[in-house]
Amino acid sequence: MLEKLEQIKKEAEAFVANSEEEIEAFRIQYLGKKGKMNEVFAEFKKVPNEQKREFGKKINEIKTFLQEKIDRFHADLQKQPEEASGDDLTLPGDPVKWGTRHPLSIVRREIIDIFSRLGYVVADGPEIEDDHHVFSALNFPEEHPARDMQDTFFIEKQPDVLLRTHTSSIQVRTMEQNDPPIRVICPGRVFRNEAISARAHCIFHQIEGLYIDKDVSFADLKQTLLYFAREMFGADTEIRLRPSYFPFTEPSAEMDVSCTICGGKGCNVCKYTGWLEIMGCGMVDPNVLESSDIDPEIYSGFAFGMGIERIAMLKYQVKDLRYYFENDVRFLGQFENEV
Repeated sequence: MLEKLEQIKKEAEAFVANSEEEIEAFRIQYLGKKGKMNEVFAEFKKVPNEQKREFGKKINEIKTFLQEKIDRFHADLQKQPEEASGDDLTLPGDPVKWGTRHPLSIVRREIIDIFSRLGYVVADGPEIEDDHHVFSALNFPEEHPARDMQDTFFIEKQPDVLLRTHTSSIQVRTMEQNDPPIRVICPGRVFRNEAISARAHCIFHQIEGLYIDKDVSFADLKQTLLYFAREMFGADTEIRLRPSYFPFTEPSAEMDVSCTICGGKGCNVCKYTGWLEIMGCGMVDPNVLESSDIDPEIYSGFAFGMGIERIAMLKYQVKDLRYYFENDVRFLGQFENEV
């Protein structure tokens, strides 16, 4: 038996393990239930009593030697560097490029924020509308040219259903569903049957505002729009109001702002006038109030409307309206620093 123990030790000393699998195979071969040391323990029962002390001591020494060798295998394996996988796990990951807000979304939100500070709330309405809310309730006569097929997209086989040409239809729905005082801002997409060019498109975005209460005057309208212009374009911005005509307001006006590019001195953008037109406005016509069951003897109000594309063109000095609809990432990427 002593010779067998020495043979086990000699084999174990020569054994080399380079992986967890090899270490486990070594343990099973020598210390497992069917391993070589268990065979020795089985034979130990046949050893004469006077020799058991000597053989028992030798068996424990070999068993301890084998267990220590297994422990050294594990320790040495942990010290070894991991096999190179071809990837450097310490390198940073591939950068994820953030998208950017569309310039029209940026300007839309900025306009809404300005008017929200004056107490205006956002109102919304459908893009597919009926004739009443787009035209009739806004004092458009039956023969008004805006009703013509050249200006409006009508739904085929439904002559009274159309794509809204302005967000004034939201104002009508607001007046029908709410009692004064009313103070709303109405952003949305509108549609007109126009040729697409650098200055016009068949799809564009508007923001219109409506304020109705007792004793509302044109002076209130002017101060509201002056506040908006200076918040949007800078504290030195000036405005001017020119008489105009809209079926749903009386009196009506077009509003210009001092050119943000030349500072009012004159340039090719403002056609050397020093002014840029940005919106139409006016006092709500009494007929419009009456059509929504609001008494014009008690209440008055003003309305205004502007194109978001127009404001964005002035803010970012973009000279071609079509850029906003082409989804060119080279153009949109210029607004990555905007909020």
